Amino acid sequence: MKRWLIRLILAGAVVFVLIQFVPYGRAHDNPPVTQIVEWEGVRTEQLFDDACADCHSNETEWPWYSNVAPQSWLVQRDVDAGRADLNLSELDREQEEIKDLIEVIADDEMPPLGYTFLHPEARLSNAEKQALIDGIARTFGGEVDQD
Repeated sequence: MKRWLIRLILAGAVVFVLIQFVPYGRAHDNPPVTQIVEWEGVRTEQLFDDACADCHSNETEWPWYSNVAPQSWLVQRDVDAGRADLNLSELDREQEEIKDLIEVIADDEMPPLGYTFLHPEARLSNAEKQALIDGIARTFGGEVDQD
């Protein structure tokens, strides 16, 4: 039994080393910001930066674990998907999802649990969540659904 455990650990270590050579998950580029949001207040901007900007802007802060597979694959996938859905660094192109921004925050769909687990600053209290929602409504006005 002990021999099997040693073999299993060694095999796991070999697989871990080999997956580090998979080229996906380390692009870590931050494309240029083409049009910035003119936030209605510093508080709203800070709340967005804390809870949303890593995936929904071109100003991602790439943590150390974003360089270690397989976690790097998950981080890259989340950032790519987040930017594709809504990227507030590129307001010069149409951002369809901006209309649903308040709803996904109010319904606790964003920020996702996996993100807040690793980023405690993204865990918004009810008051912070409401401040972010109110600030988004004031910043984007009629562009967001406020239901």
